[in-house]
Amino acid sequence: MDNHRITRRFLLVGSLSLLAGCSSNWQRISFPSLYAGIPGVDPRYRKQHVRFDGNEPAGTILVDTNQRYLYAIEEGGWAMRYGIGVGEEGLTLKGRAVVGRKAEWPAWTPTASMIRRKPELAQYAGGVSGGPHNPLGASALYLYRNGQDTKFRLHGTNAPWTIGHAVSNGCIRLTNDDIVDLYARTPVGTQVLII
Repeated sequence: MDNHRITRRFLLVGSLSLLAGCSSNWQRISFPSLYAGIPGVDPRYRKQHVRFDGNEPAGTILVDTNQRYLYAIEEGGWAMRYGIGVGEEGLTLKGRAVVGRKAEWPAWTPTASMIRRKPELAQYAGGVSGGPHNPLGASALYLYRNGQDTKFRLHGTNAPWTIGHAVSNGCIRLTNDDIVDLYARTPVGTQVLII
C-alpha cells in the first residue's frame, strides 16, 4: 500500500474515533433538521436575529406567550428570536424565573396535576426515558423560583407542528433545532421573564 492510501486511511479512522468520543454530542448534532421541510412548521417561527428595544438586560430570556416568541436578549439592541408553543389557557407560568438546571435528552414524568387533567397520561406515570420519542425533545432548561423547581421547562418537542399554538401542559416548547441552539447559549442562572 502506498503512503497516500495509508495517510487517507489513518485520517478516516482518526476522524471516526473523534466522533465516537463525542457520542452524546453526536446524537444531538445528527438529529434531523426541523427546518428541512417537515410539514406543519410555520416559516414565521424560524429562528431569526432581530432588533430588540425592550427594557430587559442582555443575557435575559423573554418569553412572549401571546405572540408565541422567545427572545434571547443580546448586547446592542439585538436578540435571537425563536418561535414557541405555549401552555393551554391558564396553564402557562407567568412572571420571573431563573434557569436552575439544564439537561440534554431529558427524561420526562407527567406531574399528578397533568394526569388529573389528561388521564391518558397515566400510562407514563413511571417516566419516559430521554430520546427522540420523549415529549421534552433534545434539551430542556428547568425553571426555578426561590431555589425551587417550578416544574415548568423551556424544552424541545417531538411534535414540531405545535410551534405557534397553545397546546402544552404549561411548558414552553421550541423545535429541537432551536432548543439545542438556545441550550448552548444559556448558562444556568439565566434570568427568564414570561409575559
